[in-house]
Amino acid sequence: MLDLVDLQRAAGHEVELFGMDHPDNPPQRFAAHFPSSVRLDPPPAEARRRVAAAGRMIYSRSARRGMEAVVRSFRPDVVHLHNIYHQLSPSVLVPLARAGVPTVMTVHDYKLVCPTYLFLDHGRVCEACLDGFFGHAIARRCKDDSLGASAVLALESTVHRLTRAYEPVRVFICPSHFLAGKLSQAGVYPDRLRVLGHFVDVGAVAPKTEPGGPVVYAGRLWPEKGVDVLIEAMARLGRGQLVVAGDGPERPRLERLAAVRAPGRVRFHGRLPKAEVLDLVRSGTVLAVPSRSQENQPMVVLEAFACGVPVVTSALGGLPELVQPGRNGDSAPPEDPVALAAALDRLLGDPRRAFEMGVAARAQAQEELAPAGHLRRLERLYAQAGTVLAALG
Repeated sequence: MLDLVDLQRAAGHEVELFGMDHPDNPPQRFAAHFPSSVRLDPPPAEARRRVAAAGRMIYSRSARRGMEAVVRSFRPDVVHLHNIYHQLSPSVLVPLARAGVPTVMTVHDYKLVCPTYLFLDHGRVCEACLDGFFGHAIARRCKDDSLGASAVLALESTVHRLTRAYEPVRVFICPSHFLAGKLSQAGVYPDRLRVLGHFVDVGAVAPKTEPGGPVVYAGRLWPEKGVDVLIEAMARLGRGQLVVAGDGPERPRLERLAAVRAPGRVRFHGRLPKAEVLDLVRSGTVLAVPSRSQENQPMVVLEAFACGVPVVTSALGGLPELVQPGRNGDSAPPEDPVALAAALDRLLGDPRRAFEMGVAARAQAQEELAPAGHLRRLERLYAQAGTVLAALG
């Protein structure tokens, strides 16, 4: 989102941001109108605060009032939403609809059809809620195996579906055909779905200059990311090094697993600034994305391509749309460390071939994922949103 803002400002657009108040926010013109952040994971300890947090997830009066003030002051030609769930809620759409502002939304995950975002039931792919009945999440206790937490998320999704809370959004931007297909299958505004992938500025990223290096993982250390499967694959591989950039609740368990299954061959760097992450990716023979969830279009894959590094992924979700085996990487079935080890071994065992695949991946990214082309296509979607709104008016 921030990269897109920079791109739009460089093209001469006036752009301002609206979101929750948070200490990590860069300075913002309208920060005084931001709603306060609410701790949701883990939820507040007091019952009263838990109820208040759940209510705000469904409808946030403070977010609605803040958006009203910003719209009056800034008078935007178009509003582009990203993840408004929980902290803002669809309440921000009310003043936009009243003001007649064309609104588009980039859908980064499966929240509109899955209360817990991920299409996962205790670590296994699950699409039960595609039938529109979010009670499945309660019966399965999909959120942290908690009946209460699962019920809150199911209630949120149910209320928003029944009230058509997202009706003011005229165009839903999906970064993968897979995501668009799932939303359409669930009946989520199929006539408003448009596929537009993310972009990467290849010219701003230095390329890998010589073959060789470790396997690299860069991302959150959460169960759905499958880093444990990657460590098991490295154990079966019996050679090579794995470097891990990122942090999360899984890190202690993963460090213990690595010490037992691949002693001395896995190094955890923790959370790193973006420039250092790119340096780490560039140092590798291959980037691994071993997710057990149905990823949409992870930016780390595009950034690896920009670095001239091939990628091995799980064959899930939108990932097969990015990785073409033999050309810019490889894939393996999810939850299969043997197959993942074989895919990694093909590249580690032939670093020159891996390097050539990285060069091809960078050239493909430069041609297909260029910022200028992305901005042109995005502006056409903004215009479509305005045209639809004018026709309805």
